[in-house]
Amino acid sequence: MQSFIVEHHLGEVVDVYCGGPDVFNGKVEACADNVLTLKTNGKYTHIAIDKIIALWRA
Repeated sequence: MQSFIVEHHLGEVVDVYCGGPDVFNGKVEACADNVLTLKTNGKYTHIAIDKIIALWRA
């Protein structure tokens, strides 16, 4: 999943679904060490890649 995100979504705005009410949105800033980093309104969200169920362009 990490290489897929880096190759196809780095620098893009995405929605990330992690189950239940957990949906995150932001620009993909980085994806390393099994952690996805999104940036939204100057704030960073770090998501464990193994918790991601689905990811799509926003």
